[in-house]
Amino acid sequence: MKNNLLFGLAIVALMFSCTSDDTADINIYDNSVTNNNNNSGGSGNGDCIFLSGTYFQDLTLDPDNCYKLNGSLIMAAGTTLTIPAGMTIEAVAAGADVYIAISQGAQIQANGTSSNPIVLTSDASNPAAGDWGGLILLGRAPINSVSGTATSTSEIASLPYGGTNAADNSGSIRYMRIEYSGGAADGQSENNGFSFYGVGNGTVVEYIQAYLGKDDGAEFFGGTVNVNYISVVGAEDDSIDWTEGFSGTVTNAYVKHLTEHDKAFECDGYNTDFGNFSNPIYFAKPTVSNVTIVGLGSASGEAVRLRAGTQGIFNNVSIEGYATGFRIDGDSGDNPTGAGVLSGDLHVTDVTFTDVTTKLTNNTPEAFTEADFISGDGNGTGTDYATWGAGWTVNN
Repeated sequence: MKNNLLFGLAIVALMFSCTSDDTADINIYDNSVTNNNNNSGGSGNGDCIFLSGTYFQDLTLDPDNCYKLNGSLIMAAGTTLTIPAGMTIEAVAAGADVYIAISQGAQIQANGTSSNPIVLTSDASNPAAGDWGGLILLGRAPINSVSGTATSTSEIASLPYGGTNAADNSGSIRYMRIEYSGGAADGQSENNGFSFYGVGNGTVVEYIQAYLGKDDGAEFFGGTVNVNYISVVGAEDDSIDWTEGFSGTVTNAYVKHLTEHDKAFECDGYNTDFGNFSNPIYFAKPTVSNVTIVGLGSASGEAVRLRAGTQGIFNNVSIEGYATGFRIDGDSGDNPTGAGVLSGDLHVTDVTFTDVTTKLTNNTPEAFTEADFISGDGNGTGTDYATWGAGWTVNN
């Protein structure tokens, strides 16, 4: 491991906070190899090197060492965190304050393979959802919760995100599995498995899994990032969530609900805690393609909830085992979700419902038919998860 680490002060809470953040003060540790008495080498042999604090120089992990996350690890602007393929990093099961954050202007290079994925997990002997936080990426791509060139701040760690660079690059993540994440600081400030705050489409994100998380599997707070091959199994809140004007793509998604769950997709056009301050006003409008959603049967709630004016184009979807396939909520004011259906900005093409009682629920003042929202009913095949998820994901 490189020993050229400098340690900084705690991150100061900024203006425009998403929510009140009850995250504990950040402690800066001396994480040198000497300090941790790691003389034996070998992943899992000897004492682990503890990782926490704010890093102002690059941090490259050594595959011959064992590492343990014991607090908040924040990569400052201009730095890169490099995690080699096949590495497992355990996080101390201490809840919300144990997480990795890649600040605006920093990057992560975590490129696993199907045979050697990168795993971020709990160190508990009996791990459970919410044992630790998760992975947070913060970029300079547009968000609609602020005006002009202003930035907002993240729920956890109060770090800035947002801007005007749709092509912003936060690095590369491939073949990464995050387990037992979602520790909550309070009822509103919660970690997700993967949190994408204003992340740009210059960032590569593909082959990722969130497994048994307490909160969302992946949440997009604005930004333009394109995510390809994403698996969420056993999220206790929403599996995939977007807000604040997210306009990237989600391609090849597999969602499986276990006993504790909320929605497979929860989709907001903007963050209703703040308002839609973009000028001109715009709403989230991602493209979502090749999706398989597996529920617990026709009494298990809603698969997809669309609200707060969200738009979006869904292509090739398979939904199995829900009371409701799609629920659309909105009004004729600030939340014109139904208007998106009438304009063609919110639409589903090629979908198959299996063991679904109600395909569509319209809770908006706009009058439209099922055929206005759905075309190609019965033609959806979903994603080939058996092929691309083989070997590196956990499917319970």
